[in-house]
Amino acid sequence: MEKNFRNLVNIVKKLRAPDGCPWDREQNLYSLKDYVIEETFELIDALDRQDIENIKEELGDLLLHVLFHSLIAEEENLFTLNDVIKTISDKLIRRHPHVFGDIKVNSSEEVMINWEKIKKEEKNTKLKSILDDIPSKLPSILRSYKLQERAKKVGFDWQNSDECMQKVDEEYNELKEAIKTGDLKEIEHELGDLIFALINLSRFLNINADEALRKANNRFIERFKFIEKKLAERGLKPEDVSLKELDELWDIAKDNNL
Repeated sequence: MEKNFRNLVNIVKKLRAPDGCPWDREQNLYSLKDYVIEETFELIDALDRQDIENIKEELGDLLLHVLFHSLIAEEENLFTLNDVIKTISDKLIRRHPHVFGDIKVNSSEEVMINWEKIKKEEKNTKLKSILDDIPSKLPSILRSYKLQERAKKVGFDWQNSDECMQKVDEEYNELKEAIKTGDLKEIEHELGDLIFALINLSRFLNINADEALRKANNRFIERFKFIEKKLAERGLKPEDVSLKELDELWDIAKDNNL
């Protein structure tokens, strides 16, 4: 493994060399962030599909970005790849005192409590709010979940899922009232509140809201492809038939558990 890792590092260095790839040489520490996001979601997609070969490939793509960023930083005398490795190694040891120290835990929940306590101590001098270290660029659903979980740690949370459901009903009614006014700004406000309340509900039901939505997206894709296939068998396209016919085909797809 060490030989393969060193070989990969040398490949990336070659790409950045004067006689390397023009595109790779043009990149800087901040120009690749969109590619990192893209590769992350491609890995998530592979994980959802349990596609082992693709998971392996996408993990490699993410590893490439870790090396790429680290080696660019090293060129600019900011930090080195070794600094990155040492930083994460130290963090793992520091945040696992039940493994590398004398702290005793009896459950995964206790592990997470200790993790957050240590993390808070590490960042305490830098943060003005307990919410400050939740990245603003996280996908909105994930960020909502993390904000809610963080507030929960100081007791700011619902007592049970019934209270969450009441809040969902309240926000839904407020959205309906906003729609009646036609005020787009108010509608956007209430729609956001409703989505936030639904994420809160999913948290209490131990449902991953982002995964639930991804699965809903996939169901939509499969059902719509079914509609396209059935219409194509008749030499038609979706735009050639009425909404009523599309709905009938949709119901058939749904009945077939697509």
